[in-house]
Amino acid sequence: MSKKNIVLYLVIIFVYIGITGCLEKSPNIEEKSPNRIVSEKFITQINFSSWISGSFKVSPDGRHVAYVDDVAKGLGHKLLVVVDGKEGKQYYDINDIIFSPDSQHVAYIADVTKGLGHKLLVVVDGKEGKEYDEIDKLIFSPDSQHVAYTAKQSIPWTWWFIVVDGKEGKQYYDINNLIFSPDNQRVAYIAMSNAPQKSFVVVDGEEGRQYDIVNNLIFSPDSQHVSFVAGSDYKQFMVVDGEEGRQYDIVNDLIYSPDSQHVAYRAYKGNNSFVVVDGKEGEQYDDVDNLIFSPDSKHVAYRAKLGNKWFVVVDGKEEGKKYDNIVGLGGGRFNFYSPDSLHYLALKGSSIYLVEERLK
Repeated sequence: MSKKNIVLYLVIIFVYIGITGCLEKSPNIEEKSPNRIVSEKFITQINFSSWISGSFKVSPDGRHVAYVDDVAKGLGHKLLVVVDGKEGKQYYDINDIIFSPDSQHVAYIADVTKGLGHKLLVVVDGKEGKEYDEIDKLIFSPDSQHVAYTAKQSIPWTWWFIVVDGKEGKQYYDINNLIFSPDNQRVAYIAMSNAPQKSFVVVDGEEGRQYDIVNNLIFSPDSQHVSFVAGSDYKQFMVVDGEEGRQYDIVNDLIYSPDSQHVAYRAYKGNNSFVVVDGKEGEQYDDVDNLIFSPDSKHVAYRAKLGNKWFVVVDGKEEGKKYDNIVGLGGGRFNFYSPDSLHYLALKGSSIYLVEERLK
């Protein structure tokens, strides 16, 4: 493997720009200069005297905004959701505003309390769902056409169950990690029994084997495989389509390759950590993280640490140059930018480098 280091002495600042002020209401405005054309489109105007700032949400495409407005301005429970300036129905309380992945739908949990008892319901694009005593884990499907959440009742008393497009599932003592498959056709979650308290995965209504601990539930990109981490407080292992892998002290950071044919995860033995790819263990280091497959699924890379130095390992080969720290562009995970190259920022002393590694 050959590697090209591009030393640029960069100071890179990535700023997330949120909407913190209100725009004057006006038609679309376009301004031209010799080097650029800037267009401005009015979205909404915010009443800062009554809005609840922590509720502010921006749609994935950046074209829509939603927030909770306190109509009573703290003097009573009269809250409503404002989406692009359009006010919704008033409720006693409102939580968990979410936009759909395609940015075309908005959902939230509303409290319709009447008298002494609290009742919650999910509102999707202004349409109210069934009332429950508790609601949690509200999500849209990847294609934005389905809505799911967990709910429970007090009278008559029930345990938790999932609700998918209004259809209720089986009751369990607790439910976590509710997810849709990438193709939107399947639903999975982690359920818990009461006596004894055991956890297990439910996929399309079918219960799997029970364990002391279950977490890190994921679908493969093609939606055909389900994986998760299971075990106890002392030993953990990966489960792929019901088949258990080797036991380790800790297992986490489970990922599939883009073609769904390979699985990688981080494992620990004592104080050492390493990456396992398709059941094959890599070298042990003081720490490893940022697992990533290449777009063509032929390579896997991760960040590793020995002593106080970090470096990148590709396909189990420790050929990366050592730095004081390594981060992805934008301060997040480093990534492949083509099937045979990856970029990352590296810190050496007080200097920052942009590093490009090309694979042969």
